Amino acid sequence: MTARIDHTYLRRLRRLSYVEAVSTLVLFFVAMPLKYLADMPLAVTVVGSMHGFLFVALVIALAVATLRVPISRGLALGGMVGAVVPFGPFVVDRWLERVENGVGDGGAERVGESAN
Repeated sequence: MTARIDHTYLRRLRRLSYVEAVSTLVLFFVAMPLKYLADMPLAVTVVGSMHGFLFVALVIALAVATLRVPISRGLALGGMVGAVVPFGPFVVDRWLERVENGVGDGGAERVGESAN
């Protein structure tokens, strides 16, 4: 018996991961240059606030995913660490895509079931 994967939650988690990654890039490559090169500190305030909200939402969603999807705690922790690194959420999305396609760790070990 294998763990059932909540594909709807997993797709939402992947979308959130992607949006959070894009917000990081917008913060680094649009808002910060506007702040320092065009003297527009409000850009970092606005984009930084949105990015912070998305980051916290992603960390919470990854924690919830250990129960809902389920994914392994290791994958959730890797996702949280990846969310801190620029471009990391794009890597995490690949991991989650493997879970969605049944190739990666769907958390069977976490719920105590064999992967046979």
